[in-house]
Amino acid sequence: MSLRRFVRGALAATAVLGFAAVGPLGAAGPAHAGALGSTAIGTFTYEVRGAAVKVPVGCFLSHRIDGSGKRVSGQLAGVDCVGAAAAFSRFCNWRIDFAYADTNGRAYRTARGAAHAECDGAPLRRVGARTLPTYGKACAKLFVNGKLRATQCHYITK
Repeated sequence: MSLRRFVRGALAATAVLGFAAVGPLGAAGPAHAGALGSTAIGTFTYEVRGAAVKVPVGCFLSHRIDGSGKRVSGQLAGVDCVGAAAAFSRFCNWRIDFAYADTNGRAYRTARGAAHAECDGAPLRRVGARTLPTYGKACAKLFVNGKLRATQCHYITK
């Protein structure tokens, strides 16, 4: 297990435990919200330097967003794979973008991620705080070899 996967797992477990602990206490205070979701990445094949690379079933784009109202304190998105996919999946020429749209679905901003030419089994991107100009949705988008492969969104409402 790589250090990156261990840290990602520890962060996810901490988030889940943190949300579970806050729920039963019912403590009053400033409203904070967060969301964590995953979307399956379908199997696909792409070409890198003349060689075919196949990504099997079993990989997911996970996206976590934290904040309160239109104030987003941070986002994290990455690829997690299970089973045989964890051992054999490699993502080359990948990037993760964060895209924002208003309540009518009109995109108003995309924070384009850096392109990573190297092959990675666990792509990961994090962005810091920002205040959104309007309610709507925030999405993480995974591109591999220039093609959109998965999108995972969270709605941001009052």
